[in-house]
Amino acid sequence: MKRWWLSAVLALAPVILTDTGAFGQLNPASLGALGLDEQLDIRRYNDTLGEVRSEADLLLRFGGQAAQKGNLEKAIDYWTQALLLYQQAEDYEGIGLTYDYLGLTYAQLGRYLEAENALRRRLGVARSRQDFLGQIYALNNLGTVLLQSESFEAAARTFGEALAIARSIDSDTGEGLSLSNLGLVAAGAGDYQQAIKRYEAALTLRRRTGDPLGEANTRNNLGDAYRALNRHRDALASYRFALRLAQNSRDPANKFRALNGLFGSYSAQGQYLLAFRTLDQRIALAQEQENRRQELITLRMYAQLYRASGNTVDARNFYERAIALATALGDTQQEALLRNELAQIIYRRAGT
Repeated sequence: MKRWWLSAVLALAPVILTDTGAFGQLNPASLGALGLDEQLDIRRYNDTLGEVRSEADLLLRFGGQAAQKGNLEKAIDYWTQALLLYQQAEDYEGIGLTYDYLGLTYAQLGRYLEAENALRRRLGVARSRQDFLGQIYALNNLGTVLLQSESFEAAARTFGEALAIARSIDSDTGEGLSLSNLGLVAAGAGDYQQAIKRYEAALTLRRRTGDPLGEANTRNNLGDAYRALNRHRDALASYRFALRLAQNSRDPANKFRALNGLFGSYSAQGQYLLAFRTLDQRIALAQEQENRRQELITLRMYAQLYRASGNTVDARNFYERAIALATALGDTQQEALLRNELAQIIYRRAGT
């Protein structure tokens, strides 16, 4: 089964502090719309409650800054420290937010059991406080992790529960988020027509609530569904719309996703010049954000595109640059993968 659609998952859930509309919606936002990057502007709150809480707030912010630069393990370390302090201060809002960050970041690293554990704890916090918006976002976050681990039925039930709660409290934001994520479930099962219907319903709600981050995320999802059906003209239009929304909202996560989609459609159609131009935009964004992990991803994409276009000399150069960066980041898994792809080029050239 194709797995490109999984790239959409992490950008979907919000945290629950103030509606932003992405992976962390700082305002019961639509967690089903942003990505970790969108939540990095973490506000300080309740400083009057003591030095412990202030220190936890600071650690939470440090973790966000590390995550924005792609240092996910370092981010987890900061957030783990923050969690202990919030628990000491009995700050349940801080505890819930930190569990969100930890859960989605563990998922990004493929550590799904730890991710699920953190997000179930986050859900427990919301339920204990009868925080219905918090439950909606927690369920959507949990569902994204279940979806990433390909537990489709469990993900569908979880998103469905979130949708039912959203409708029971007349939350258009929560309903739009949940419908968008249910679209991902349909896409994961290969039912792209059903996915498109759910995304379109979600878009109506997200436009109604003035949620540009959530709308950008859903438009990226819609582009992915069109691309899976080889409807590249529709896909390109959806990705371009998402890119404009993300640029206007200063939403780097959805910018990366939109550029990924544009790159995929251009490459599939053999439009290599446009694909390379898209990568030029992507590398510039990664460097602007000082996000070395996204820079690594882009270098690999350059290498793969040069290889596909028959330019093995430049492909080898970009693989070597990517390997050097993976080594610097301590990402042994990516380094091994890159070395394997480079070896295939060298082997084939030697055999000619």
